[in-house]
Amino acid sequence: MKPHTSTVTGCGHAACACTGEPTAPARINGVALHRADERPSADALRERAYAELLRQEAVRAGLLPAFDTALAPELGAAERAVIEAMVERAVASPQPTPQEVQRYYEANPQQFMQGQAVHLRHILFAVTPGVNVHALTVRAEQALLELLGKDAPAQRFAELAAELSNCPSGAQGGDLGWVAPEDCAPELANELFQQKHAQWGLGVHPRLVHTRYGFHIIEVLERRKGKLASFDQVRESIAAQLALQSRARALHQYMLLLVGQAEVEGIDLGAAQTPLVQ
Repeated sequence: MKPHTSTVTGCGHAACACTGEPTAPARINGVALHRADERPSADALRERAYAELLRQEAVRAGLLPAFDTALAPELGAAERAVIEAMVERAVASPQPTPQEVQRYYEANPQQFMQGQAVHLRHILFAVTPGVNVHALTVRAEQALLELLGKDAPAQRFAELAAELSNCPSGAQGGDLGWVAPEDCAPELANELFQQKHAQWGLGVHPRLVHTRYGFHIIEVLERRKGKLASFDQVRESIAAQLALQSRARALHQYMLLLVGQAEVEGIDLGAAQTPLVQ
């Protein structure tokens, strides 16, 4: 068994984009993941590393032919199919029991509400390429503190939305109308609808909400609580969700095992999420 080593240099890329100076290619068991003049992104490099780990495991198992190569080859459709079948056989993920499904339903009722919605307005501070995130956060926090002040005039939210928001709704005072969970970015839906112990109901949310779009100041004007779906209505979807989670954990453990048995150079795979072979 080869020791797992990591010799990431500089910013972690195969060639530092900051200096333009090439470094040694990242390698899996001595096989380079890219040419010396390539500069793959961190995500692309991890993708190649996992694919090469799986290819080498398939060779070791006698499922793919062995051949001398200094550079990791591109996987064709036939090779991917062989690898996917290998992983399917190697990775066992138990199906959730009826009791586990029932417990999940009882522990997470907020996820199974039907008909809930909020009348919402917001101020969006968009995080875009090149933006000074620290300065943006400071401005957003300043605006939030102003709106939370007990002397803030009623029209101030609409004024700040028109002045500061990077969303077209700013022209309407930030008003988004009635919004259901499926209408929101997942991060916002979680904050608005899926918190077990919500610390706020109506009014301005006491902290910034972070989503993939940036920072939001949120105000809930009205709320429809909705109705809890029956267990029978959601039993199958819960079972499918738990099965997917179990599968993801099993895949992650399988890949960590392969990483631990390999000599890894130029890339850190210890904390990365397990990708599927694309």
